Amino acid sequence: MSGRTELPEATGFGSLLDILDFAVEHYGDDALMSLQTDERLELTWSARELDRRSRLVAWRLRGLGLRPGDRLLTWAPPGPDLAAVYFGAMRAGVTLVPLDLRMTHEVVRRIADRAETQWLAIGSGRDAPQVGEAGLAHFQTRTVHSLTSEPSHESASGADEGDVDADFPRDWETRLAAWAHPVRDDLFEIVFTSGTTGHPKGVMLTHGNVLATMEAANRIIPAWQHRIVSLLPLSHLFGQLELVYAVMLGAPILYLRSRNPRIIFLAIRKHRVTTMVVVPQLLDLFWRGITREVDKQGRTKTFDRLRSIARLLPYWLRRLIFRRVHAQLGGQLRLFICSAAFLPPPLQQAWEDMGVIVLQGYGTTESGFATANSIKSHPPGVVGRPVPPNEVLLASPENEILLRGPAVFQGYWHDAEATAAALDGDRSYHTGDVGHFDRHGNLVLSGRIKDMIVLPNGLNVFPEDIEKALQVAGLREPVVLEAAVGRIEAVILHPDAAYPGQPTSDAGDGAAVGAGEPTLSPEQRAVVEAAVKAANRQLGIHQRVEGWSLWPEADYPRTHTLKVRRDLVRKRFGGLAAGVEPAGGEPAGAAAGER
Repeated sequence: MSGRTELPEATGFGSLLDILDFAVEHYGDDALMSLQTDERLELTWSARELDRRSRLVAWRLRGLGLRPGDRLLTWAPPGPDLAAVYFGAMRAGVTLVPLDLRMTHEVVRRIADRAETQWLAIGSGRDAPQVGEAGLAHFQTRTVHSLTSEPSHESASGADEGDVDADFPRDWETRLAAWAHPVRDDLFEIVFTSGTTGHPKGVMLTHGNVLATMEAANRIIPAWQHRIVSLLPLSHLFGQLELVYAVMLGAPILYLRSRNPRIIFLAIRKHRVTTMVVVPQLLDLFWRGITREVDKQGRTKTFDRLRSIARLLPYWLRRLIFRRVHAQLGGQLRLFICSAAFLPPPLQQAWEDMGVIVLQGYGTTESGFATANSIKSHPPGVVGRPVPPNEVLLASPENEILLRGPAVFQGYWHDAEATAAALDGDRSYHTGDVGHFDRHGNLVLSGRIKDMIVLPNGLNVFPEDIEKALQVAGLREPVVLEAAVGRIEAVILHPDAAYPGQPTSDAGDGAAVGAGEPTLSPEQRAVVEAAVKAANRQLGIHQRVEGWSLWPEADYPRTHTLKVRRDLVRKRFGGLAAGVEPAGGEPAGAAAGER
């Protein structure tokens, strides 16, 4: 079974825990979630099993001394057991503070200090983080496995941490059932976002905030019989929304630890996936894998011709034309939900040529989903219309995007100054993003106010507008900067660089970029030059790229969410950047990648 084909009303739930109760009632013992490590499947749990494990977690947390309102750091990879810890914390009234496994130890240390807690739940085995190196050796620490395990008196393996099961009376479930149930106004979690400043800000989200986002999601995502493979961390709101949606709809969700494309494609095929929530980098990685195989077979011209034909046909016919490709993807893939970064229109079009709809949306940790495309209308290059109950406003003079509604966060944890700067008197959230509505009412993003370049002639230039044009022309993750007063230049990543988070040995062509400074072949240099020229033809005169540099390492510096640290890139190449490649001309000196 693959869940419901009609959506329950998110407005009818009083808390996120009510969604799990709903799932137990309606899906019972049907397989709901599982975990795959490398090529092995494990931890297949039903809604009923997830519910029981969450109750074990709740009882243990209270037994360890945590009380409603206390905070629990979680530092573990995604999977059914971490989901049980999340729901268990809700039952115990404990506020979650999720940590991303890719965070630096310094960031983790700062978040732990700001969260004002001494409790930590971590992964185990090879998934165990280095608690001591992060300065958390003094914390009261338990593994996710021990918190979710059956009581030691019921399990042959026993508990793996001292007195974790010191008090498990026979009537523990009856006593737990009498605990106060969370309500919409209760704090669910504090998500710390460090951005590029190194100063963590804790986004406070209530059950009601997340439920309002689920209400918006119900308006966006069709109630198909979904089957999901998840590659997203549960430390991010995007991954949490995917989890809650799957539980609410009873949609089987497989958590996959590997980032090896071969294992990912195998899991998609075996799980017969219908739907994936992705970031643009993953979509690009998947697409390159398909086109690389087509190229190996010498069928590129035929493939491109079929795409141009399919583009004119209904989606079911497109899937029929590319049925061999779809067979390798399980034969059921119909929908990608994509957010978190710019999605180049040609990449969206490529997947839709094959009959897979790509829905883009826009939102933030502070606000959840604000806008999204729909199944009936999903034009490329836009992030859709406002989705009730959210409101989207544009504030003069820059057209800053303001978000208002029940999904908007409660403020930043113990940071009145940052809260006052972000939330105005009517609780509109000032995103710092700039955009406009097209004639169809779709939101089009331009960039960030803080990144805006003011030229000597008074014109404003948003680097993101130029970066989008360069991406559409075929360049990966360009970073645009003002290298000298009024001079726009771009830094580019080597075209064969491995994707962030992907082992180099799994990267296919990306394995070509190893130790030392990467360099471009004459053919690659010509491709870059052609892409810059093509982008410049689409840009205004004041936006045109006058030179470019190759980033001199295998990858950019990145945040724990894998976003490019633009501040560090610009710091390295800002100022009078001698030695860049002038767009459309001969090198003005040594290429940046060869300095």
